[in-house]
Amino acid sequence: MDISTGASTLSAAHPAAPRSLGRTIRAYVALTKPRVLELLLVTTVPVMILAYGGFPSLWLVLATVIGGSLSAGSAAAFNMYLDRDIDAHMQRTVNRPLVTGEVSPRGALVFAWTLAVASTIWLWLTTNLLAAALSAVAIFFYVVIYTIILKRRTEQNIVWGGIAGCFPVVIGWSAVTGSLSWTPMILFLLVFLWTPPHYWPLSMKYARQYDEVDVPMLGATRDSSQVGLQVILYAWATVACSLLLIPVASMGLVYTVSALVFGGWFLYESHRLYSRAVRGTEPRPMRVFHASITYLTLLFVAIAVDPLLPF
Repeated sequence: MDISTGASTLSAAHPAAPRSLGRTIRAYVALTKPRVLELLLVTTVPVMILAYGGFPSLWLVLATVIGGSLSAGSAAAFNMYLDRDIDAHMQRTVNRPLVTGEVSPRGALVFAWTLAVASTIWLWLTTNLLAAALSAVAIFFYVVIYTIILKRRTEQNIVWGGIAGCFPVVIGWSAVTGSLSWTPMILFLLVFLWTPPHYWPLSMKYARQYDEVDVPMLGATRDSSQVGLQVILYAWATVACSLLLIPVASMGLVYTVSALVFGGWFLYESHRLYSRAVRGTEPRPMRVFHASITYLTLLFVAIAVDPLLPF
């Protein structure tokens, strides 16, 4: 299927209208994928609390969140610029600013580079060089390794490309300590293992759209039972990794109970997806997708609360 002219064709279907400043700002904000930024907050701030053994200075938290948000926004904007051809042919991405013509390709590229440079300099000045360097590597990994090299070539794209989403935990830790240790590495691995069972159900939901644009997401290239089995395997690995944090970081009762309870629920939803697929009934992959988000959110809330308690 030829999708090279998709963006321009669709833009023509959305004739340019006079744009207010507010409308322009909203379009550029949309380039940063604000929903993804929510996950950044969920994983960064709790790790900073864990690293400090309490609540670090509000300024350090704010500076790290601002820098991390600029970094993630840059990666997202680069991604939309590079994927604007396939975005024009997918229902869930057809209203993105570059497809509708709200933002020009040149404008998006300048915006992405500006955020990349600003985030690196900001983190260097307000936190430390290690956090700034990790932020720059995260942008490179998402844009080059995932979007340019892996996404359109292999069904394992989200496995290795998802590494970019693991960097907020090590950025948050390094912003507090100026170094890395086994604890942030386990958290990095946790997010790495969580990403496939989080994203593959979504790719099952939009399998036909991925197939139409020749993007080999696992949910589009394998049948639902095979995808469901992979989701189970990675979900079990995720929960097992979460339990490693208990001895390594000396986590307490709140985190231990949370890891077991929320992990058990995540596993239940993953097994339910597989069993429905095997029986030939509608697998309802979005249940696992939403459950994975809730699971990670609650787990990291427990990471934040645990060091603040006296037991």
